Amino acid sequence: MLPQIKQIADRIRELREILEIPAEQIARDIGVDDKTYAAYENAEDDIPIGKLYLIAATLGVDPTVLLVGDAPRMVDYTIVRGGEGIGMERYEGYKFVSLAYNYINRDMEPMLVTLEPGSEHAELVTHEGQEFNYVIEGTVAVTLRDKEHILNAGDSIYFNPQIPHRQHAVGDKTAKFITIINE
Repeated sequence: MLPQIKQIADRIRELREILEIPAEQIARDIGVDDKTYAAYENAEDDIPIGKLYLIAATLGVDPTVLLVGDAPRMVDYTIVRGGEGIGMERYEGYKFVSLAYNYINRDMEPMLVTLEPGSEHAELVTHEGQEFNYVIEGTVAVTLRDKEHILNAGDSIYFNPQIPHRQHAVGDKTAKFITIINE
């Protein structure tokens, strides 16, 4: 497991213990069984971004606290300069950078996602809200249930993320897309 995922899992466990919330309660609140939640908290399994947001809500913190261990501070606006966003590698070949991590009470989460060619295909995930993806470089395959949609630079897709979905790079070039998730 990547070091960042272990750090996030450690933050979740520490906050849960400080707040004296049983692990079983968080598992129920985020809609997974106890074994799956234990795997998240022990950094044995990757935490899907949608579940990370649900965990943050259950713990009463901004997701940024879980991602980086610090709370957002900006109220009216925030600027994230190129290359300065908060990044995380979910698994080898799939990186995302939060583009508004320092804005308090965000209603949406804009992220820059980089997909390396030949990387493993992620498992299908679901989460609340709505999702928008806009490809800025390369080719991205977006799978919704069992149908794959090929998007090239300049293409976009807006969808219900409660439908099981995933994205991966197509071909031998790195792909980049902006995703905006509203939960």
